Amino acid sequence: MSIGPIAFDATLWDEPTTGIGLYTRCLASALEGEGVHLERFGARVSGEHPRGRMGRTGYALARLPRDLRGSQARLFHALGNFNLPLTHLPGKAYVLTVHDLIPLTMRETVSTAFRWQFRLWLARSLMLADRVLCVSAHTRNELLARFPEAAGRTEVVHNGVDHVDAERLDLTGEAFVRALALPKDFVLYAGSLDVRKNVGLVLDALERLRARGRTASLVLAGQSWFGSGAVETRVGRMRAEGFDIRPLGYQSASVFYELMRRAAVFVFPSRGEGFGLPPLEAMRLGTATIVSNVSSLPEVCGDAAPAVGPDDAEGLAEIIDRLLRSPEERRNWAEKGKRQAEAFTWKRAAEKTLAAYEAALAGPVGSRK
Repeated sequence: MSIGPIAFDATLWDEPTTGIGLYTRCLASALEGEGVHLERFGARVSGEHPRGRMGRTGYALARLPRDLRGSQARLFHALGNFNLPLTHLPGKAYVLTVHDLIPLTMRETVSTAFRWQFRLWLARSLMLADRVLCVSAHTRNELLARFPEAAGRTEVVHNGVDHVDAERLDLTGEAFVRALALPKDFVLYAGSLDVRKNVGLVLDALERLRARGRTASLVLAGQSWFGSGAVETRVGRMRAEGFDIRPLGYQSASVFYELMRRAAVFVFPSRGEGFGLPPLEAMRLGTATIVSNVSSLPEVCGDAAPAVGPDDAEGLAEIIDRLLRSPEERRNWAEKGKRQAEAFTWKRAAEKTLAAYEAALAGPVGSRK
């Protein structure tokens, strides 16, 4: 089936700090590798239809419909959870990717204004979408529990993780990492510092290790986010008390992944994930990884990473201590992690996404109101 050009949501293309921005660029590259021609809509400066200084919401509601009407593409793929136009344009099929329902399931982790925007726009987008892609079975189950009307149009398309293979340090990056003077065996958390990521549990574990006479160096690589102030304040206090905690803030992709390669242990005890890409990235890079046993993490990491409850600081401390003491056990977990991560490729994601496009176009295009 010839699907022609695809109108592709690029509103987060130029926003490298976001997971959806990474998803956008990686999926686009893989789709183009399958021979799909994409027209990118709504990036700040990139693509065929940049939005310029206009905000993402304003663009999606006001200018995107006009831009789509002028396109030969018969299908628009919205990639940001809910950002379809509010009406169905004649002759255009709609595909929507939903990454998570965190604003609805963990209300305290987002602002009230964003939660209402998410709820209302998602409900409308689900009414209009011809196909809905969820990045995990966990997300799909949460979606259908709240919006059962989307059943029959919703399927799981896992993210890929093989993008990490292409990220290597240049000379400047190598000099920067050397200048950090990182300890030989350090624990790494990499990701945003918002409430749901549960970084506080890692800090609890460090305090328990100190009470036992054990120490561990912790590196934090990630940007501030909604609700991160409490963690940042606590990190400052613990550093003043002599804990070896090194907050590095946001880092470029090449540095981010090099930190993962060099870490003795990667820890990610998140309370809520739609997919959970950072631990899978660490596993792909051959680093022993510890996760929580909730949300999508058991689905993504399988039995290739030791897991603890999101409130189990003692259990997390015990596993960190054990892994730091045993290079052999770290190697065993690293090998299991690499095998688990091999199943998640962007080529596979593109193939399943392309099948969803074909299914959406096979129906009466633009028939959903």
